[in-house]
Parts: sequence; structure tokens; C-alpha cells
Amino acid sequence: MTEDFEFDPKRSKISAGTTVRWTNDSEVGHTVTAYDGRIPSDAAYFASGGFGSETAARNDISGGLLASGDTYEHTFEVPGTYEYVCIPHESSGMTGTVIVE
Repeated sequence: MTEDFEFDPKRSKISAGTTVRWTNDSEVGHTVTAYDGRIPSDAAYFASGGFGSETAARNDISGGLLASGDTYEHTFEVPGTYEYVCIPHESSGMTGTVIVE
């Protein structure tokens, strides 16, 4: 995350088994929240704050906020396309995609 309202990179390609680390390097709090239904059906759900679903993450946004300097990691085991969002900044277009090969 480099600009206050975008993931950098916005889209990335990785190999299965790779761990991705998001670091909040802005002064604004952000979440990393997978969209339900926009990850492979057999993949583990992921969200900062440890939520098990997008609904749970949206119901407790502050529980998933990464403060400046905080990190969140997820290991992508299942090939496919994963789309995610920063819930508080979704309307600003803060979304990202990880493609796992």
C-alpha cells in the first residue's frame, strides 16, 4: 500500500504456496478483505482481523484495520483469481487482485 487509497501493486501474479504480505505505509487505516464469491470456491477465506467471511469483516471494520506500519499476511495455496478490498475505501476504488498459478 503506497498511496493512501490504493494497493501497490493493484494486481499481482504469484505461485501457489506463496505468502503475500501487505504493509500499511500510509497514515490512514486500511483493511485487506477478500470478496466472498471472488476467490476460488475451495480456497481459504482471508481478511485482516482474522474474519471468516466478508460479512463478518464488514460488521466489524475497526477489528480489521491495519494502522500505519502494521502488516497482514496470507498464504495462497489454491490456484485461481482472488479479489480483495479495503472496506473503508472501497468507494475510492481501493481494490486488488492476486492471481495464483
